[in-house]
Amino acid sequence: MALSRGLRCCQRAFAWLPVLIIALVVLWSYYAYVCELCLVTLSNPVEKVAYLTIFHILFVLFVWTYWKSIFTLPVQPGKKYHMSYADKERYENEERPEVQRQILAEIARKLPVYTRTGNGGIRFCDRCQLIKPDRCHHCTVCAICVLKMDHHCPWVNNCIGFSNYKFFLLFLAYSLLYCLYIAATVFKYFIKYWTGELTNGRSKFHVLFLLFVAVMFFVSLMFLFGYHCWLVSRNRSTLEAFSAPVFQNGPDKNGFNLGFVKNLQQVFGEEKKLWLLPVASSQGDGHFFPMRALCEAQNPLLANEEQWEDDGIDEEPHDSGEASSLAIERET
Repeated sequence: MALSRGLRCCQRAFAWLPVLIIALVVLWSYYAYVCELCLVTLSNPVEKVAYLTIFHILFVLFVWTYWKSIFTLPVQPGKKYHMSYADKERYENEERPEVQRQILAEIARKLPVYTRTGNGGIRFCDRCQLIKPDRCHHCTVCAICVLKMDHHCPWVNNCIGFSNYKFFLLFLAYSLLYCLYIAATVFKYFIKYWTGELTNGRSKFHVLFLLFVAVMFFVSLMFLFGYHCWLVSRNRSTLEAFSAPVFQNGPDKNGFNLGFVKNLQQVFGEEKKLWLLPVASSQGDGHFFPMRALCEAQNPLLANEEQWEDDGIDEEPHDSGEASSLAIERET
C-alpha cells in the first residue's frame, strides 16, 4: 500500500515536468529578449520602448492564458447524473441483467441525454457511477468524468474540457503571437550578429538561439492551433473528430454543428468584447448542447431544466417492451 502511494506521488510529480520545461523556456525567453536584446543590443531609445511595450502586452496575455489553462479545474457532471444511494443499492443488489438495464433506463429517461454508445446503449460510467451527459467522457489520467472533454494535455497537466477550452485556444493563439513577434523583431539583429556587424559574444548567443526557438515553437503551434480552429468551426472536440458522436438514429459527425458563427459563440460566448480575454464566457453549463435539426432528435436547449425533469418521461416511447430493450454499456 505504501509503495503504491509512493508511486502515485512520483507519477503526479513527474506529470508537472512538461509544465516546468515550458516555464523555464518562457523565463529564459523573457531574459534573452528584455535584457540581452532590448537593454544591451538596441541603441535607439524609441525602438527600445516600442519593443518592450508590445512584448510585455503579449507576454502578460500569454502567461495569463497559460495559467488559466493549467489551474482551471475540469467540470464534472452534476449530482442528478449520479446514481442515488437508493438506486445504486437497488442496482447492485439486483442479479437479473434485464432488471438492471431497466433501472438504468429509468434513470436515463429523466435526463436530457441524446448521445449513445457505438451499439446504441446509454452512456454509463461504471467508475464514476453516473449517466454521462452529452459530450462528456471519462479521463483515465484525472480519474473523473469531464464535461465536453476535448483531450488531456500533458503540457498544461490538465484535462481540456468545457471549463477551460476557451483558455486553451487563447493560450495557443497568444503563444503563436508571442513567438511570431519575437522572431520578427529579433531577425534584424540575428542577421547583424551572423554577419559580424555586432560582436557582443554573450548577447549574440541569446539572440541567435532566441530566433531558432521562436521559429521552432511557432511552426509546431501553427499546426496545432490551425487544427483546433477547424474543430471550433465544426463544433467538434478532438475526441469527436476521431469518433463521431452517436445519436438515437446513428452516428453523425456534424450533430452539434450549428453554423460557423453559432459554433464560435458556443466556445467564446455572445459578448465579443470578452472573446480575446481569458475569462469564462462560454455558453451553457456543459451539460446541455444544442444540436442540428434531426428528425428524431429534439434540441435540448429549447426547454429549460425544469421542463426536462417534468416532461422527460412523457417524451420517451410508452412501449414498455421498447424501453426495457435499451442496452446499457458500462464505459470506463
